[in-house]
Amino acid sequence: MMGRERIEYKTADQIRLMRAAGLVVAEALDAVAELIVEGTTTAQLDAVAEQVIRGAGAIPSFIGVGHPPFPSTLCVSVNEEVVHGIPGPRVLRAGDVVSVDCGAVLKGWHGDAAFSAVVPGPPDTVDPDDLALNEATREGLWHGIAALAVGERLNVVGAAVQDSVGDRYSLVEDYGGHGIGTSMHQPPHVLNYRTRDAGPRLKAGICLAIEPMLTRGSPATLLGEDRWTVVTQDGTNAAHWEHTVALTKAGLWVLTARDGGEAELARLSAPFAPLD
Repeated sequence: MMGRERIEYKTADQIRLMRAAGLVVAEALDAVAELIVEGTTTAQLDAVAEQVIRGAGAIPSFIGVGHPPFPSTLCVSVNEEVVHGIPGPRVLRAGDVVSVDCGAVLKGWHGDAAFSAVVPGPPDTVDPDDLALNEATREGLWHGIAALAVGERLNVVGAAVQDSVGDRYSLVEDYGGHGIGTSMHQPPHVLNYRTRDAGPRLKAGICLAIEPMLTRGSPATLLGEDRWTVVTQDGTNAAHWEHTVALTKAGLWVLTARDGGEAELARLSAPFAPLD
């Protein structure tokens, strides 16, 4: 039997380079978040993100990836779309659940993050259950991140996400997080649920993109005709949150959060350990 795939552990200087890429992603997502209002098209979100990334001297990570080549800077997934939605002429409506995934490469190092939001509107257009779904997904992400600081092996992340979510929503099992560094996707695969396999040992220098995806119904998914967009099989809404995180000798540094994750890590009593 083959051993586990080799994990690329980073030096302190390499993590600092990843932090620079992560801040570009954070800036792009902040710009996109301001435009998630009724009447905006998903293509407009994509154009703004590309402008921010290229203006910072970075390159969008997603363009040209895969088969067929992904055509856009962002993945924008709406309502029943879980991940990998292709931006286009779709117009956002009040109450839509919009998930935005962004990656950038700067000086050869990648950052990757995602958030979801419910398009604001009058109370009768916004489903409180969608707001709760989104918050549960965000909370699951941070519990998964915090677990890195105290766990010995990787599956503490999935266990923490699952414990945070409980039985309120379904965790998508077909997709998960990943290692990240000189390429956008590296070993190890990061599960969002508990398994018997404890996974590889955690040690300083590992950098991971942690990204839970939750649905209001079944966790089963289908691949759309464009061979990219992933949708829920039962048509229920989904949410997706992600951050790139470095495990340092002293704790955690969330490379795609503007504050490095300091506020959320403090809330969860997890050690915040930036290298700068």
